[in-house]
Amino acid sequence: MKRNTGNESLSEVHSSVNIPPGKSPWKKFLAFIGPAYLVGVGYMDPGNWATDLAGGSMFGYSLIWVLLMSNLMALLLQSLSARLGIVRGMDLAQASRNTYPPIVNIPLYVLAEIAIAATDLAEVIGMAIGLQLLFGLPLIWGVSITVLDTILVLFLMNRGIRMMETFIVSMVSIIGLSFLAEMFIAKPEIGEIMSGFEPSLLSGEALYIAIGIIGATVMPHNLYLHSSLVQTRKLDRSSKGLREALKFNFFDTTIALNLAFFVNAAILILAATAFYKNGIVVDEIQDAHRLLEDLFGSLAPALFAIALIAAGQSSTITGTLAGQIVMEGYLNLRIRPWLRRLLTRTLAIAPAFFTILYFGETALGDLLILSQVVLSLQLGFAVIPLIHFNSDKRRMGEFTIKKWVKILSWTAAVIIVALNAKLVVETINAWVSEAENPVYLHIFVVPLAVIIGILLLYVTFGPLIRRERRSKRNIPHGEALRIDLPDKLELRKIAMTIDFSKNDRDTIRYALMHGGKRASYLLIHIVESAGAHYLGREIRDLETRSDEENIRKYVEDIRAMGYEADYRIGYGKTAPSIAKIVEENTCDFLVMGAHGHRALKDILLGTTVDAVRHLVKIPILIVRQEE
Repeated sequence: MKRNTGNESLSEVHSSVNIPPGKSPWKKFLAFIGPAYLVGVGYMDPGNWATDLAGGSMFGYSLIWVLLMSNLMALLLQSLSARLGIVRGMDLAQASRNTYPPIVNIPLYVLAEIAIAATDLAEVIGMAIGLQLLFGLPLIWGVSITVLDTILVLFLMNRGIRMMETFIVSMVSIIGLSFLAEMFIAKPEIGEIMSGFEPSLLSGEALYIAIGIIGATVMPHNLYLHSSLVQTRKLDRSSKGLREALKFNFFDTTIALNLAFFVNAAILILAATAFYKNGIVVDEIQDAHRLLEDLFGSLAPALFAIALIAAGQSSTITGTLAGQIVMEGYLNLRIRPWLRRLLTRTLAIAPAFFTILYFGETALGDLLILSQVVLSLQLGFAVIPLIHFNSDKRRMGEFTIKKWVKILSWTAAVIIVALNAKLVVETINAWVSEAENPVYLHIFVVPLAVIIGILLLYVTFGPLIRRERRSKRNIPHGEALRIDLPDKLELRKIAMTIDFSKNDRDTIRYALMHGGKRASYLLIHIVESAGAHYLGREIRDLETRSDEENIRKYVEDIRAMGYEADYRIGYGKTAPSIAKIVEENTCDFLVMGAHGHRALKDILLGTTVDAVRHLVKIPILIVRQEE
């Protein structure tokens, strides 16, 4: 874990995709295609399936217009997210950290993490259900298998953002083709489908389902994700280049989200054709799969399960990326990508495991609905700051959104927040009425909802009534310092780490070159055997005696060349032992050899250099030896 000293969002793939200069607009557009598809999968994840199935089976085609409206809202908001990333070169989390005070940013970060965990929870449940439907695998095993997604994400990121985009597009293609085939099997009436695009007044259960559709469609983690992914392109930062990037990303977003609309509409139409016309109400994914087999044979439910697995797999990858973006953006803190993704997946798997073990597999449907309610709480905290940032003339300059875009954006925000607030209020009321002892809900849940409401009001009106802070905190790296001519630096005691590999020769040479014969040298070696961890200095096994003999030879050779040298041997954990010896012997410089471990070897063999540099307060020279 370390402070993120760079300002790049997803730095491992930042500006990694070149835009071909002087090429045709078509070739340039192809270079921009990708980020919106990673975002688009979030709009067709298993969380959307539940609301689409319920809407279609209860009300037929009449809620298609709600899907269209929510898709237009999503297109507007994702375009604003892409604009922020392209013009300001920072993601939504970074912009929030640079705008709001820490007392606000910490709750915003916590809410964002909860939302991402809730999103990932829906993907875990959806994929586990898909595996059960296709292969008959118990849900507990399906949930366990989803841990392997962490390895898949790490592999794809190491292969570059283009490889990840290719994988996601292939998953989206599987989903789209599956539902296209489902449409041919179900044979819905085109005229009846078109009637569903006519807006109608909603009330009662229809309004509740409509709220669920909007809440499940516009997802907060996608706004963080899109503002980061657009920065993977190496952009021309001129006014013309930025305008071109905005245009091509808008086309990319429009195509990707229209595909997501097709998938959601196809699920709703399938439910209307298969269930509504037969007087069947479906509120669980497993029921839809079983009834499809009864109505259309074995092919339709198989395609349904395949699409569900593809949706869960692709959505969970983008969810874990969003987790990394949020942590680095809000906290300016970066941990190893595999650990960050494992953390996100663990936060999602834990409640799924708990629910299955204590309440049974049938309770997963309720957990899926709960995850959407949690998402509803966080949505306003992503949408409202996004509108503020795109309306900031001082920072967006000529790319500040126009007044009519602001009006549309705030209208969408009011609709989303109001409808989701209604959903949250109704859900809490339902919990209170159904609970045997609602006092705990009044003590914990209701006050928490009120605090979150107050925070939302601050996020909404704070930037409008508060003078903008102009502190160094808003500068990503701080200001450049004045550099004077350096004083003569004299190193008196130089430590060097020894591991009896071929790297030792270069480590010793570089140490002697820096200190010359005026300095004294301390050779350090750590015995890491199991016995050394428990017995420390008392250990006198073969390894310890052999290591001490070898390090003495090094000391004798250095002394023979006219240098002052000594040695120390530590025991147990490598990094803390090195740091302790350096401090006890008041060394002022440390030379270490590095072997260039990567990926799996880092996990198995450890990363001593990285750990030591966080424990010592003196300069370190790293001498790298490739394996």
